Amino acid sequence: MKRAKQKARAFKPRNPLALEPLLAKGGAHERRDKRASRARQKARLLRELKDQNQPENRT
Repeated sequence: MKRAKQKARAFKPRNPLALEPLLAKGGAHERRDKRASRARQKARLLRELKDQNQPENRT
């Protein structure tokens, strides 16, 4: 059987007034359990140690 031809759909512009409240609902989603907090602590510690060990650029 032959397939029906598909029309190219014209996209209609989004309503900017409707998007703003939807975007405001979002935000940072993070786990609040012990495992996640320890992983964040470890990452912060490693970042601080890395910053301390890097030589400063003196010009």
